[in-house]
Amino acid sequence: MSRREAHLVGGTHPEAVRLAPVALAIREAGLLEPVLLAAGPHSRMVTEALAAFDLEPDITLQVEPSTDGRTESLTAMIRELDELWSVRTPAAVIVQGDTTTSLAGALAAFWRRIPVVHLGAGRRSGDPGSPFPEEGDRRLAAQVAALHLAPTPLAAMNLLDERIPARDVLITGDTVVDATLAVAGRKPPFENPDVAAARAAGGNRLILVTADRHDRILAAVRELIDRYPDIDVILPGHPDPAVRSRVDTALAGVERVTVTGPLSYPDLSRLLSEAYLLLTDSGGPLEEAPSFGVPALVLRDVTERVESLHAGCAEPVGPDTALIVSEASALLDSRVRRDAMTAGGNPYGDGLAARRTAQATAALLGLAPAPEAMPVTPHIADAILNG
Repeated sequence: MSRREAHLVGGTHPEAVRLAPVALAIREAGLLEPVLLAAGPHSRMVTEALAAFDLEPDITLQVEPSTDGRTESLTAMIRELDELWSVRTPAAVIVQGDTTTSLAGALAAFWRRIPVVHLGAGRRSGDPGSPFPEEGDRRLAAQVAALHLAPTPLAAMNLLDERIPARDVLITGDTVVDATLAVAGRKPPFENPDVAAARAAGGNRLILVTADRHDRILAAVRELIDRYPDIDVILPGHPDPAVRSRVDTALAGVERVTVTGPLSYPDLSRLLSEAYLLLTDSGGPLEEAPSFGVPALVLRDVTERVESLHAGCAEPVGPDTALIVSEASALLDSRVRRDAMTAGGNPYGDGLAARRTAQATAALLGLAPAPEAMPVTPHIADAILNG
C-alpha cells in the first residue's frame, strides 16, 4: 500500500533551503511520502537550492512572471495548485514563511480542505505594512493553518497573543539551522573560484559581509582592512549589475577583499562556518551564524530577528561607518568578548527542527505521537519575556 503524500510547496531559494531538511526527515521517518513542489516564476532557483541536498523538485508548476503585478501571480499559482490537488490530493500541505508562494499554497490547500502546516510561523514585525507584503502574508497564512510550527519561543508567543490555540502551536526551531549544519558539515570544495583562491592561503581571520548597498558599509570595510593586516573580507555581490559595479568601484584596489557574484548555498554555508565575524543586513545569516559560534553585527536600524538581540549573538549598528568599525574592532581585539556573544547557543534551533516538523505533521494526521517542543535555555526565555 502506498504511503499518503505530504506536499512541500516552495517558490524561492530560501523556501527551498528550509523545506529540504523537512523532506529528508519525512522520508527517513517513513510515515508519509514527501513531494517537493517548485511553484512560481523562480523554479530554477528552487532547483538549484535543492541540489545542495541531493534533492530535486518532484513537480514543477510553471507560472510565468506577471506584468500585471502580484495579484495575477498569486491567482495563477492558486489556480495551478488547485488543479494539481484536484487530481492528486495530499494528506497535508507544508508551506514556509511569508512569500507569495506560501500564501498561495496555504489558500489553495485550505479551500480543498487539506490540512495546512505552516513552517516558520509566528514571526511578526508589529507593523502590517512593514515589511510589505510579507507581514500581511504570514498573518493571512496563520488564519488557515491547522498546525503552526514556530521557530522560536517569541514566535510562539505572537501566535498565542493572536488567539491561536496552544494545542496547534509547536516550537520546533528553524529548519535553516538544520540545513546549514548539514551542508557546512560536508565541507564541500568551494564552487566559486575567487572564493577558493581567497581561502586557499588560510591563516587570516575571515569577515563575511552579506550587505553591499550602502557606501558607508563599504567605507567601514576599507577602514577595517587598513587597521587589521590579519583579516580577509569576502563580500558576495548583488545580482544587479549596477549594484555590483558600485561595490567594485568602492573597493577597487583594496587588498584582502574578495567581491563575488551571488554564491551557492554550500559556498555561503562553508564561509559562514569559517568566519570570525559576520556583518549583515539579511535575516537568514543571522539565524545560521550562532550555530558556528559566529557573532553578527546587524547593518540595519531594525531587524525582525529580535531573538538574535535578546540572545546577545548579534548587535545592531546600522549602516554607520564609525559604529561598524568601532564594534567590529572591539570583537577583533578581544577573542573572549567575541566568543561570549554566542556562548548561549543558537536561539533559532538545535539542528532537530526538521525531525520535529516531520513528526508533528505525522501526528496531525494521526500517524505518530506529537513531538516534544524544542528546549529553551532559561536565559533566552528570560530575555524574551523581559525584553
